[in-house]
Amino acid sequence: MIFSISGVVLLGIVVFIFFRKDGLKASHALVAVLFGFYLASTAIAPSIKAGGESLASLLGGIKF
Repeated sequence: MIFSISGVVLLGIVVFIFFRKDGLKASHALVAVLFGFYLASTAIAPSIKAGGESLASLLGGIKF
């Protein structure tokens, strides 16, 4: 699925406003899920996945 970067940016701004202004309600969570879904289909998705895996590895390596 192809979704323009401007649409992803718009959804990102809407999610940010929802978090800052009203907290996260069910309708806001739906927008956040759509944002994540469309973000996953962009060219930046592999970088985000690699960053998440690196963070998980870093946190998994911490000994308490």
